[in-house]
Amino acid sequence: MKHLILCADDFAFNAAVSRGIVALAQKGRLSATSAMTLSPRWAQDAPALKEIRGQIDVGLHLDWTSPFAVSLSGYGSSLSRAMLTAVLGGFDPNKARVAIEQQLDAFERVWQAPPSHIDGHQHVQQFKGIREALVDVMSKRYSHLPTAAKPYLRVSQDPIEQADLKTRVFSSFGATAIKLIAIKSNITTAGGLFGTYNFTGGEAGYAKRMAQWLSRAPAGCIIMCHPAQGGLDAGDVDDGIAAARQWEFDYLASDAFAQALAAAQVSLRQQS
Repeated sequence: MKHLILCADDFAFNAAVSRGIVALAQKGRLSATSAMTLSPRWAQDAPALKEIRGQIDVGLHLDWTSPFAVSLSGYGSSLSRAMLTAVLGGFDPNKARVAIEQQLDAFERVWQAPPSHIDGHQHVQQFKGIREALVDVMSKRYSHLPTAAKPYLRVSQDPIEQADLKTRVFSSFGATAIKLIAIKSNITTAGGLFGTYNFTGGEAGYAKRMAQWLSRAPAGCIIMCHPAQGGLDAGDVDDGIAAARQWEFDYLASDAFAQALAAAQVSLRQQS
């Protein structure tokens, strides 16, 4: 069997996302999730994850571009503006370090433990200025931990170079650079990332894409997903991909997905 990590991003983005992730984890259809600690739902929704602690890796979804980052943190921006900043010299590493520590503090205050991994909402973890600060923070903050207990770092890069345009764009924003500086700091990086698409095609299209990712991804790589179950609760944030989130959930919860895992001879596993 080939071992892969299936990671659901955006835990605590809204109630539907958190519900869907917990439900899939309970069915054994996920092996990791990444939490948005700037969301006011993080403390509210985390207890449901604690009930399945040990069955799923729980990490930090580092955030610069969500509505929470824009409205609450004082350093957030739209994705397009963040990409422009990265191109035009990069983020201020000192300010980035403060923001990273803030989000890690929020994670650990609720989870009472370090994250199993760190990645980024819309791949911001590898943007210039942020990546240097992140590796520095991880290296210093977790230096006292044994190697097996230290958070690993997700790199948004297709390791077999068959990526689509969207994947290549995000990879170009520092995937190789963050990998190199992480290696120099003895920080473990995941084998590669799959699961990027344009959130179109419906459940049938998603099933076809998932079959390709399961087949192509080398052992140890991550496939990211963005499931949600049900409609939005009052006051919750909508990011415009609610339909895609629902069809991802429906497929991942289905017998067809279990059959796809068996056909690809894939076992979902935790990194930690």
